[in-house]
Amino acid sequence: MKLLNKILFGSLSIIFLLSGYDGFAQTADKGSLSVAVSYFNVNNQVPYVLVKVKTKVKGKFQSVGGIPFKLFLNKDSAGTFIGKVVINEQGEAMALIPLSLKKEWNLTVKHTFIAAFAGNTKYDSTSTNLTVSKAKILIDTASGRSVVATVMELKDTTWTPVKGVDVVLAVRRSGGDLNINETATFATDSTGKASGDFKRDSIPGDLSGNIILVAKVLDNDSYGNLSIEKKVPWGSKFVSRANDFNARTLFATRAKAPVWLMVVATGIIIAVWAVLVLLVQNILKIKKLGNEA
Repeated sequence: MKLLNKILFGSLSIIFLLSGYDGFAQTADKGSLSVAVSYFNVNNQVPYVLVKVKTKVKGKFQSVGGIPFKLFLNKDSAGTFIGKVVINEQGEAMALIPLSLKKEWNLTVKHTFIAAFAGNTKYDSTSTNLTVSKAKILIDTASGRSVVATVMELKDTTWTPVKGVDVVLAVRRSGGDLNINETATFATDSTGKASGDFKRDSIPGDLSGNIILVAKVLDNDSYGNLSIEKKVPWGSKFVSRANDFNARTLFATRAKAPVWLMVVATGIIIAVWAVLVLLVQNILKIKKLGNEA
């Protein structure tokens, strides 16, 4: 009996230990987040940062939503706090650089953006940063419908041309930017300029024939994402179609169908019924002749 009690006590102890170990493992086993910070400056105005968050599920990265991040400029302190953002369902969140950090922004020519997550019951805490130099991009046109972009970096207090930066020259379209010609990117020369010939002559514009040219630097290691726009009258004028709602067209209602279509349809119907009537008459004649015979 004593031996049986010892075996039972030992078995229960092992079960409790294993269950406690499983519970500990479940609380300690958290997921990890992959965080990326991108810097954007559009038309050389108020810059902003974009935070993207992913996690690996079954060997594949998937976007994560609902994660709060605190953003800082240069250092993690109350005086350099950009703001708190919550990642949306697409795994992204954007934050403008507030005016309260203007003094901090003007102190140096390089800035580091810090994104920090404190952690929760599902994911471990994490942080990442991105360092960029102050830069701007300009756009202009030259003779012969040439587009010229200039990239400059702020050094001390002087804007200095930057060589070897890849620039995309395109025209703004509703479905996405369209390159001005077959070349994907143009590299800046020693004067910081990159130029390309505009070869989209038949592209439609607005009522006045205006289109919007775009020059942009994408995911540059030193300057982030820069873009600028310029309106030029290089497109074909948009001609609005006359309102044909009450006109006879193929796509109108039945009452507004084209006359030739109504004549054809009516003729086909009459021809079909005429054939049927003739068939019935012939059948009756054949039946009558059979009865007389």
